[in-house]
Amino acid sequence: MPLKDSKNLEGENKLIRPNFTDWLRNLRIVLNLEKIGYVLIQDPLLIGIIPDDADVDQLAVHNADVTAFDKWKDDDLRAKSYILASMTNELQRQHEKMSDAKSMVNHLQELYGEYNRIARYEVTKALFRAKLQEGGNVGDHVLNMIGLLQRLEELNISLTLSLK
Repeated sequence: MPLKDSKNLEGENKLIRPNFTDWLRNLRIVLNLEKIGYVLIQDPLLIGIIPDDADVDQLAVHNADVTAFDKWKDDDLRAKSYILASMTNELQRQHEKMSDAKSMVNHLQELYGEYNRIARYEVTKALFRAKLQEGGNVGDHVLNMIGLLQRLEELNISLTLSLK
């Protein structure tokens, strides 16, 4: 990725505790732009041992697996570099020895998932307590409600309406 594109993960988008959700969204945008976002989802391909009596087709499959594994390793290294570059120094020290980008993000989710839970609670509480004040502007109330619903969506909460 050119240096100017990596600026998306610097400055205000650098990972600090309360902005984990925004940071992760920005990270996924950058990794998907680089076409390496799959490393946060997929584990590396396991490569088997070639038997001595392998035929040409088995060798071709094995070579394709080795090529795919090497690509995954290179893409994972790039993703880890983006992740580490977008963290505070303290978080970098805690995560630089982790084996892959997926485990880094999973660990960060465990660390900062509590903040997401609190944020979900606060936004949900605000949504369910929101009332149009008598004589209040309906448009402002609707915009407030839409904003709260969008914030819930950012936190991966979907409210489903089931009427039976």
